[in-house]
Amino acid sequence: MGANLIRAFRNFNVETRAHRLIGKDKPSAAPMHPGSKEAIEAMMSNHPDIQDKIHKRDDQHLTRLKDVFVDSTDPSPQVKEVPTPIQENLRPPKHVMRNESLGITMDSVPKGKISIVEALTILSNHKKSPNTWTPEKVAGEYSLDVKDAEAILTFFTPFDIQIISSSEKDKIDDK
Repeated sequence: MGANLIRAFRNFNVETRAHRLIGKDKPSAAPMHPGSKEAIEAMMSNHPDIQDKIHKRDDQHLTRLKDVFVDSTDPSPQVKEVPTPIQENLRPPKHVMRNESLGITMDSVPKGKISIVEALTILSNHKKSPNTWTPEKVAGEYSLDVKDAEAILTFFTPFDIQIISSSEKDKIDDK
């Protein structure tokens, strides 16, 4: 009911209101700031030829504009071939953690890279037996560069849980 009333007032005498708005004088421009007005007047008094150039018709420029012709066409769409992954650069993962709830399964890993599960396995194996799991062996097993394997084993460590006895805890509290 309210919508009908609002629509009736909105549509009432629309044509007359439109003619009234069209018949009004155009709004005048906003007044200039006094500082800009003074700067423009000073420039015009110093360079009176500028005012003439603004209002004078320049036939030379008009003929040049008439000679300009722009023709544009859309370039034809070129089909780019999507490179297929090269099978030689992929290797099957050594250790896979299947997560059925998330639907994540990893079938291949690029050579030179390792998955998170493999990284944690490498770090824990190296921590347990550093003489067996050397950077060279890790690089050979997981298709890594020896430099990268050394960096992984040097700068990354798995979590190290330490259980502090009560006597050691008292020594720490005293400090």
